[in-house]
Amino acid sequence: MDDIAADPSHPRYASLLMRHRLEVAAERGMLAGSAMIAHGRGEAFDYLLGERTTESARLASLQALACLHHATRPVLSVNGNVAALASDAMLRLAAFLSCPLEVNIFYRTPERMEAILSFLDERKAVLGLDVEILGHAPDATIPGLKGPRAACHSDGILASDVILVPLEDGDRCEALVNMGKTVVVIDLNPLSRSAKLASVTIVDELSRALDTMLEASETVKRLRIDPSYDHHAVLNAALQEMLNALEED
Repeated sequence: MDDIAADPSHPRYASLLMRHRLEVAAERGMLAGSAMIAHGRGEAFDYLLGERTTESARLASLQALACLHHATRPVLSVNGNVAALASDAMLRLAAFLSCPLEVNIFYRTPERMEAILSFLDERKAVLGLDVEILGHAPDATIPGLKGPRAACHSDGILASDVILVPLEDGDRCEALVNMGKTVVVIDLNPLSRSAKLASVTIVDELSRALDTMLEASETVKRLRIDPSYDHHAVLNAALQEMLNALEED
């Protein structure tokens, strides 16, 4: 899956690897036409972070993992870009949480859904994980959303109490929050609607954020939800990191 020409010692290797994964996913029909634009926008914010996990992002990742760990019905939502960039990490996180993944995409077509679901099934088999993957037969809708993107599973997203929605669109994030769910978002843009509306927002690159959570799942003996966690303070800290980078330049 990651057979690219770039040498791992290349200073931009991680970025090149992510772009390669998107290229492979595009060839498989997993991505919408705007997928590369969305990824490039995120990369621009990541440059301002110095392509590193900040302390505020680490704290948000630990809070997110604790919320998911203590949930009654956690669900991890996957779209085309998430499947392309971090399928293995999402599957490992779902295995740790003993929860399903649900494919839920903005530009929903039968062809794209089948491409993403097939890819996730392949990666699950390679990893040898027992993870339920939903999306094949949605039987419910997300209240407040219209059209195909509202389709979901009644025993998945609809029934969830805590949901991880990486690289989410603002409308769907708002609809999930309005349903009373704890919504965890991974978004490099601290000013986006999703970042502001979510319960917990991790301002970090997707694979780094998931790596932080997976590492904590193996090393932290007891995951605790921090009652003093300040969502807006974390967003402001991320924004300040970016402003500091601009001032230094």
